[in-house]
Amino acid sequence: MKAGYLSEFFTGVAMKTLSAVEADAARSHQHEYNGDKGLMKVFGQATEKHKFEALYIYLSDGDDEPVVAKSTLTWYDARLKHSTRTEHRMYFPTNQVSMIAAEGDLLVIGRRPDNSVLVIIAQGGSTIASQVQWLFGVKLEHSGFSVREELETEQDRIQFASAFILEQLGIEPETPAAGESYLDIMLDRFGGKIPTTDIFSSYARSTVPELDPVADPDAALLGWMEREEILFRTLEKHLLGDTLRKGFVDDVDGFLAFSLAVQNRRKSRSGHALENHLEVIFTANQIRFERGAVTEGKQKPDFLFPGGKEYSDLTFDTALLTMLGAKTTCKDRWRQVLAEAKRIERKHLLTLEAAISTHQTEQMQEHRLQLVIPRGLHSTFAPEQQRALLDVAGFTALVRKREQSGQF
Repeated sequence: MKAGYLSEFFTGVAMKTLSAVEADAARSHQHEYNGDKGLMKVFGQATEKHKFEALYIYLSDGDDEPVVAKSTLTWYDARLKHSTRTEHRMYFPTNQVSMIAAEGDLLVIGRRPDNSVLVIIAQGGSTIASQVQWLFGVKLEHSGFSVREELETEQDRIQFASAFILEQLGIEPETPAAGESYLDIMLDRFGGKIPTTDIFSSYARSTVPELDPVADPDAALLGWMEREEILFRTLEKHLLGDTLRKGFVDDVDGFLAFSLAVQNRRKSRSGHALENHLEVIFTANQIRFERGAVTEGKQKPDFLFPGGKEYSDLTFDTALLTMLGAKTTCKDRWRQVLAEAKRIERKHLLTLEAAISTHQTEQMQEHRLQLVIPRGLHSTFAPEQQRALLDVAGFTALVRKREQSGQF
């Protein structure tokens, strides 16, 4: 086990695409996965029936919250007493997740260091399925289980994108120790409170002065976002410590309300932080823009270039207008951008979401939506997808070229 890597949470993972027999209870009453050689690498050879505590999770792009069920998995050899043959199987009881599973969904069986099992089923063809497959670095090259046992390579190091995916699986990686060295400074600077997002974003940027928004805006954006996330989680953990230590004995509603408030605050702050850092990048690159300018139907695109005044001027050449939506994650919410700034036919959307599915990026292209992805995340996409992506440097160059063409 190596801190900061996937091996901290998994000793091995097995992955496959669900067949109709495995997913459809009407076609198979056995509730079993075939224990092929791949699965045996993770669970070993069964000398008796071994029942594991298991958490089942079903994920799809359309649902904000996963379907979760606590149950078991049983690993056994159906021909244990046979002198020459083995026939390993993995039995799963009916539960809320197994009833949703469908042919073509992605199945991941991950063995945890505490000897429990996490069973992930992700909707086939979805972005979350693509992200889970990228997270574990497994290529599905045959109908059986594809396996990874060693999870301590550079690919397995937990960074900004992988931490986000793990959180969707109910696993919250420990905040890197680097944030602790700033805790006393933050407590003194902010008076023991969490400051507004613009103030906190500015502070986060000041702690990584080596990042240059002009020379390398892609690295600057990812670096600022990652640093702000680390610092915020460090400060949040300290300030919420007393509440967490006291606990919520016999107060389920209080715990749920507290948890929801924390999650909502994290999501809101992350979105505002992204816009804050982009604003600094555009300003540093001397690009004219307006943040939150009002367009038709009181819509407010995140960024409008060169600004609302030019957009409202119907004599202004629409070819010189640019709009950019900014979302830390998009899922199906990318469609919201299409309704903003109707004068601009080709919209741009910047997101930090890694490994978006091919199906979804094709839909975006059909709707004339250009994805802007920081260069450091391009490798999470398939090669054919990467050719259609624009990075932050490319986007700033595009807007600057339009400024120069219009001489405004």
